Amino acid sequence: MSRPEALFPLFAELETLPGVGPKAAQAFETLGVTRPKDLLYTLPHSGMDRTRRASVRDVAPPTTLTVEVEVGAHFPPRRKGGPYRVVVRDDRLEFMVVFFHARADYLQKLLPTGQRRLISGKVELFDGVAQMVHPDHVLRPEEAAELPAYGPVYPLAAGLTQKVVAKAVAGAMTRVPPLAEWIDPALKAREGWPDWAAALAEVHAPETAAALAQTHPARVRLAYDELFAHQVTLALARASIRRGKGVVTVGDGALRAKVLASLPYAPTGAQTRAIGEIAADMAQPLRMNRLLQGDVGSGKTLVAFQALLVAVEAGGQGVMMAPTEILARQHYEGLEPLARAAGVSLVLLTGRDKGADRAAKLAALADGRAQVLVGTHAVFQKDVHFHDLRLAVVDEQHRFGVAQRMELGAKGEAVDVLVMTATPIPRSLALATHGDMDVSVLDEKPAGRKPIRTAMVSDERLDEVVEHLRKAVVEGRQAYWVCPLVEDSEVVDYASAEARFRTLRAALGDRVGLVHGQMPPADKDAAMGRFVAGETSVLVATTVIEVGVNVPNATIMLIERAETFGLAQLHQLRGRVGRGDAASTCLLLYQAPLNESGARRLTTIRDTEDGFRIAEEDLAMRGAGDLIGTAQSGLPRFRVADLERQGALLALAQSDARKLLHDDPALTTTRGQAVRALLWLLDQDRAILLIGVG
Repeated sequence: MSRPEALFPLFAELETLPGVGPKAAQAFETLGVTRPKDLLYTLPHSGMDRTRRASVRDVAPPTTLTVEVEVGAHFPPRRKGGPYRVVVRDDRLEFMVVFFHARADYLQKLLPTGQRRLISGKVELFDGVAQMVHPDHVLRPEEAAELPAYGPVYPLAAGLTQKVVAKAVAGAMTRVPPLAEWIDPALKAREGWPDWAAALAEVHAPETAAALAQTHPARVRLAYDELFAHQVTLALARASIRRGKGVVTVGDGALRAKVLASLPYAPTGAQTRAIGEIAADMAQPLRMNRLLQGDVGSGKTLVAFQALLVAVEAGGQGVMMAPTEILARQHYEGLEPLARAAGVSLVLLTGRDKGADRAAKLAALADGRAQVLVGTHAVFQKDVHFHDLRLAVVDEQHRFGVAQRMELGAKGEAVDVLVMTATPIPRSLALATHGDMDVSVLDEKPAGRKPIRTAMVSDERLDEVVEHLRKAVVEGRQAYWVCPLVEDSEVVDYASAEARFRTLRAALGDRVGLVHGQMPPADKDAAMGRFVAGETSVLVATTVIEVGVNVPNATIMLIERAETFGLAQLHQLRGRVGRGDAASTCLLLYQAPLNESGARRLTTIRDTEDGFRIAEEDLAMRGAGDLIGTAQSGLPRFRVADLERQGALLALAQSDARKLLHDDPALTTTRGQAVRALLWLLDQDRAILLIGVG
């Protein structure tokens, strides 16, 4: 389906708008504005009061002034590039209007001596004399009604003025076509939202400051349009994945029961609920696409293994993929006792497997003897064939792209996909980024997990900290010491892992190891291996240890220059300790004085271990794009909607989108056709293609 003809004028070149030449078009591009329709959604961020005053004496400069004046003498510049001054007089006072780089003949026409004009612009004091530089408006008294008492102030980029933007917006507004309503009539009436065209007119011509508020009905309606279009796209993506025929996978529960019987503890309510949701999905004739979201230490691995056992009970195979070899090996070691209890054949495949060893593993996979495979990206390789792959579990989803998920799907007839993430995602972000997936949340900690004592310590007490660490090492405890940089930098004075390794080695001897991302993988694995085996007591590291490393005997986490890390990172790093029976400690070493945001981050981490609360705080502090890195998140760039503050609106948009597609999957009804126009308007046209896929 091609773009509706009614929208053509809004998709024309920007230079077809009044006042926009090639230079202005280039400047607009830096604001992300490339077509007239983008200007409709470039909303004013504030307003300007242009109420008429009798005299400059009625205001306190610097401020915006609108006043009628009589034009006096002109004083052209004495030197090239100097100011051109025009004397003007209001009811009570004489002052100057100043121009730079303007032609004299143009100014004589604009402000003819002896005539009256209405001028509006910013008035300032210069050497005690009031002056207005480059007024925004100069009008004849009879044109005064054209100037609104309150005017919009738009975001600018180099090379743009308010006048140019306002003129271009006005031009774009003349192209707004009459479009059928895409919002559910009952919802629109309940919320008191205006029609689309009326909402645009209101936001671009605010009459008071109240019209600029995010909560104004016209703004809320436009934000809803953006969120709704995005959720329709995600719902269509979800439907197209689910339309892909799945294989009905139903287990008898025998293997799962064996694993649960072998555990020294009972699963939490959240784990039981998640396992139930996943098993129910796998039993459907549609492909599963589910996100398993759980905080550090919430027991995702057990849930994932139970899901893999459903595949094995049904006569199929499962695969679990991790982003790094260390993590894959760790998953394998963690799952091995569970697989033994269930009597299931578990195989580890990484890039290291070569020759006869690799060939034997591949043969076991191809004929079904290997029931569960744990691996890295190596499982994507062309020579890896499964006998009957039913389920793929992907760990740490943000390290795997959508394309890789699809490639994995091609390995089986219609593989169910379960994605695990240990990064708690605020509900609003989960809806925006994973709206095409069903979500299971593990929001309880397994019994017996001890809280981690977290403290803030100024780096002035570094010697004291090292002394405490020496005692802990003597007692047989293990510690991580995390630094922000690998090596010393001339640009920032952050502690580097290599320098800290040398000083700790001098203080504590050869019980200190080092690991960072720039080391060859084999050296990195060896250093991690020595720490896991207890051969080293202190591991100096960069954030390479942030994800997944599991050493139950490590009970101390030291984070140097903690104020330079993000909230989510600090939470992930802290989650590396507290995995054994002993009490654990996390020390946040900071350099005083802390700035406001640094102090807020560190006190948040100190005061709570709840990953979801921390994620909400992170979202509030950093904004959605920063939180997940817009480039890799696939997060849309909303112009009006604000994910931090409009989470409830997003949830409403999601339920409305899903209901619409349940009732009208091909968008053929009157409302469905209107929604298609909205998808085109808001660049969600890939959704139109998804409708055609079915």
